[in-house]
Amino acid sequence: MRNVELLVPASSLEVLKIAVVFGADAVYIGGEAFGLRAKAKNFSREDMKAGIAFAHEYGAKVYVTVNILAHNADLEGVREYLYELKEMKPDALIIADPGIFTYAREICPEIECHISTQANNTNYETYLFWHRLGAKRVVTARELSLKEIREIREHIPKVMEIETFIHGAMCISYSGRCLLSSFLAGRDANRGACTHPCRWKYSVVEEKRPGEYMPVFENERGTFIFNSKDLCMIEHMDDILTSGIDSLKIEGRMKTALYVATVARTYRKAIDDYLESPEKYKANMDWYKNQISNCTYRQFTTGFFYGKPDEDAQIYDSNTYVKEYTYLGYAEEVDEKGLVHITQRNKFTVGETIEVMKPDGTDLTVTVKAIYDGDGKSVESAPHPQQKLTVDLGVKVEKYDLLRRAEAQSE
Repeated sequence: MRNVELLVPASSLEVLKIAVVFGADAVYIGGEAFGLRAKAKNFSREDMKAGIAFAHEYGAKVYVTVNILAHNADLEGVREYLYELKEMKPDALIIADPGIFTYAREICPEIECHISTQANNTNYETYLFWHRLGAKRVVTARELSLKEIREIREHIPKVMEIETFIHGAMCISYSGRCLLSSFLAGRDANRGACTHPCRWKYSVVEEKRPGEYMPVFENERGTFIFNSKDLCMIEHMDDILTSGIDSLKIEGRMKTALYVATVARTYRKAIDDYLESPEKYKANMDWYKNQISNCTYRQFTTGFFYGKPDEDAQIYDSNTYVKEYTYLGYAEEVDEKGLVHITQRNKFTVGETIEVMKPDGTDLTVTVKAIYDGDGKSVESAPHPQQKLTVDLGVKVEKYDLLRRAEAQSE
């Protein structure tokens, strides 16, 4: 069995720190340009430097996405950006465009190049092609089965690495190469500006009756004909870990710290448990399933891993996430009195029951004993998001522990 890396997304410096502390072996991030998540917060130059230093301090790696499909007007800026990255020394660049790959090998050959799933990597000859050009790793197309991935492993050099998405949102288009956003909204998904039209509600128009919209109803809320369930392989880690994959990738560079912590912690434990004993992994399955449902999600599917998905892989009646927890903040510092310093992400009050989520898998149910504002004044609650607070939870909390609140679920 190969050494397996858990690769987790980060939308900001805060989320990068949480990802690393909660179990990621590596984190992938985007800068302020040339990545496919233009609407994400993304990293400034200063935050990227700080994030790389933090990850390296914890023994984790950082990969930077430079994965747009470039037009001529992009190329000069790409070159300048690669010179900046050369100075910051991330562990790898994730690239889809052959032109950008060529620049990267010229400008910063000391930084590994990983070939993005956007490059449509569906066979072992493609892997060998990129290997000959100097790529260290190739990300499989989303459309590959485990059988096909095993065949790729058998045909490529041992030193070449395979990276595969195992959890997160699925794109309706081939390996994420979507034209819908560009056509319908004028924003190019392949240059980082996707408007996610796959999540919109659609009607039918008959050619000879323009303007007459005929709704297609699955139920009273409409039909979302392109809306895929989310990928989740937590129940199939035995197959994943014996498939020859080197890096297990989580989707979600626009997700919150709570999502990232939950997914990283759950997959970390599942991987470690299986490597310790397949029996231990099976015995803890209910815990993994319970934990992974604490994220926001759109129901789950195994994607293409066991063959072509059928109609059950789609959600036809809603485009909203299931949400079981609300993120309140994380312990940025814990002072000598045991008080927790946070930046409030969502409102909570004194006397409310919340949870402390720890990297080791422990969850503590606590009652908020006191909240103090930035002036040290006692308050019942804080009215503003991003407000700096000091909180007394009455239990031992450690730096980077997360605070969350369970949401009431309707019957």
